[in-house]
This record gives sequence, C-alpha cells and structure tokens, in this order.
Amino acid sequence: MRYQLCFTLGGLCLIGGAMGFARKRSMPSLIAGVSMSALYFTAGYLLKNNMEWGIHTALATSAVLCGAGISRSLKVGFKPVPASLTVLGAASSAYYAYKYTQFYM
Repeated sequence: MRYQLCFTLGGLCLIGGAMGFARKRSMPSLIAGVSMSALYFTAGYLLKNNMEWGIHTALATSAVLCGAGISRSLKVGFKPVPASLTVLGAASSAYYAYKYTQFYM
C-alpha cells in the first residue's frame, strides 16, 4: 500500500505539471511536476523493493509538496490548485510520518 500512494502521487504531479505547461506555457510548473513525480516514483520503487531510504524519500517529497502548496497559496491566494497541493502534501506527509513512526519507533 505504501508504494502505491507514491506512484499515484507521482502520476498526479506529472499530469499537473504537464497541464500547467499546456495551459499557460509555464516552465516552472513543468519542471516542478517532473521533478516531484521523479522523486515520488523513486520513493515508490524503493518502498516496493524494501530498499533503504524509501520511507524517508516519500516523507521528504510529501513535505516539499505541502510546502510548495503553502508557498503558492500565500502568493496567489486561495485557489483550487494550491489548495489541492497543500492538502495532498499534508495528507501524504501525515501518512508517511505515521508509517515512519510505526517502523522506527
């Protein structure tokens, strides 16, 4: 289950970055979407194969996604895209923090 969430979030980030680029020709959206999806796919791969640093990568990537959503919300106000980034990042951060404490504590 842990790795499936990573692959899902990676796909959503990739689609979101591509949509931002297609709609407004925003290179930062494309770069951020591809970068975040690559990190999520890496974390999913690591988790699926029970390799070291999988949960750490997933937690860090989720925290970055949440931070990006908060930063963007402060800049442009309450809009659906920054709000969804914040909610997805916060929810996945909470989930991976819970899984981290289950495993390491």
